[in-house]
Amino acid sequence: MHTIGLIGGMSWESTAVYYRQINEMVRARLGGLASAKVTMQSLDFAEVVALQKTNRWDEAAALLSDAAKRLESAGADCILICTNTMHLVAGPVAASVGVPLIDIRSETAKTLAAAGKKRPLLLATRYTMEHGFYADYMRDGFGIEVVVPNEIDRAKVHSVIFDELCCGIVKDDSRNALEKIVQRGKDAGADSVILGCTEICLSLTDDNLALPMFDSTTIHSKAAVAHALGFDFASEQDAV
Repeated sequence: MHTIGLIGGMSWESTAVYYRQINEMVRARLGGLASAKVTMQSLDFAEVVALQKTNRWDEAAALLSDAAKRLESAGADCILICTNTMHLVAGPVAASVGVPLIDIRSETAKTLAAAGKKRPLLLATRYTMEHGFYADYMRDGFGIEVVVPNEIDRAKVHSVIFDELCCGIVKDDSRNALEKIVQRGKDAGADSVILGCTEICLSLTDDNLALPMFDSTTIHSKAAVAHALGFDFASEQDAV
């Protein structure tokens, strides 16, 4: 089994989901008392958010690159940035180490493509919805045309993420608001929805959504386990 390196803490609420999911998947695959080999660098999210708010992305890249190097030194065989937003600096982070960076955008796009989805609605932070690093990546690499909510709805999604979910707060009225945003996305022509923030899975499930749901956290966790154990979930038709 290879060792999975996690750059977490952004927020720790979703990093805890990664750790649980990865270990559940390894146990389901290997049985008994098996668990994943994981090494983690958990960052101070307040420090990261301060860099985001002031557009100091070069400093953010350096911060995450240092974490990636420490993971590699600790024996990690792959690296995951446990957040969608910070994939804005995925390039320099990947270049800073000699082991693979498993990119959440790539894994999510491959999963969408395999399901025949071409026009997903993206629910994420403002940075992820409004900067080109996410939509451009999926369009240029996979022919997927990402759509985003309108400005008012983008503000609502961003607020739910930072003011509630990152603080461990899950509200029914916020869940209902997100579900309505998904319905509006469907009405505007979206064929699926990406939970493009690793905390949104704390609120939404596919039970009441108007569109097929693709949870980037689960997709990313599966990719890490597949790398660690050397097999392909997709070949076994394992559902996302």
